[in-house]
Amino acid sequence: MRIAILDDYQQVARDLADWSQLPDGAGLTVFDRPLGDEDAVAAALEPFDVLVIMRERTPFPAALIGRLPNLRLLVTTGARNNSIDLAACAARGITVSGTRMVGTPTAELTWGLILALAKRIPAEERALRDGRWQTGLTDDLEGRRLGLVGLGKLGTKVARIGQAFGMEVVAWSQNLTDERAAEAGVARVGKRELFATSDVISLHLVLGDRTRGVVGAEEIGAMKPTALFVNTSRAGLVDEAALIHALRHGHIGGAGIDVFPIEPLPADSLWLGLPNTVLTPHLGYVTRENYAVFYRDALEDILAWTAGSPVRLLSPV
Repeated sequence: MRIAILDDYQQVARDLADWSQLPDGAGLTVFDRPLGDEDAVAAALEPFDVLVIMRERTPFPAALIGRLPNLRLLVTTGARNNSIDLAACAARGITVSGTRMVGTPTAELTWGLILALAKRIPAEERALRDGRWQTGLTDDLEGRRLGLVGLGKLGTKVARIGQAFGMEVVAWSQNLTDERAAEAGVARVGKRELFATSDVISLHLVLGDRTRGVVGAEEIGAMKPTALFVNTSRAGLVDEAALIHALRHGHIGGAGIDVFPIEPLPADSLWLGLPNTVLTPHLGYVTRENYAVFYRDALEDILAWTAGSPVRLLSPV
């Protein structure tokens, strides 16, 4: 049995699980960098029976799955992975298993980005190293309005932290009710009102057919010129061109972005030249604790599958 671990950017996969438990004769290969285009991925992975992939780094569409004749088990970190064609896997008889996640690290990163923007932490740190002292004013959060697009587990955690800072918190999503909002101590408002009145806006929706492009030019155009925009969910929720235009022309106060349409971010990306942004390389789930669960569960998935009793199965809807 040949097993490959993909996209181990931090080179930690071998240390975070006891791979010596693999069956005798199993070979383990670790790829620590993106493999390239679909042709390169297919060529590199063609020999492998089992693949362990990091959620939504290397995509597995039907065309690629069809070019991997030896693949029998695909393990993805996390309980869902929108970049896998599960129907194509099912048609080929390929088992797909997921893993657990722990905590709400994305909520913590969300607040890291909000604070970095409001308190000008990256800009002032760079200025200080360049010999300049106090180059701009920072903003208070107390008494300001935090607008959450989505109020699930992550959105609720972000809301509670905002309330601890003394912020007024409002929320909107397609299915949000007054009762659910009240449970979180949040006011439900209309989508237009949220974007027009919030001082900080943060996205916490799952990307799907109903939510793709949910933040478009109209919503961005309604924002205050001082408002901060944070996206730690998915790039596809937002009209990227409209957001870049607003930032480039100073129509909004700034943005903290952790997710991008192309990842890793290309060296010529427009994002890298934008003013008043704090950018992070999709760090929302990249914690020591999560990775330990990811790889230990992945090993458990492989052992369960080899024993004929696969666990944490992912199937097409």
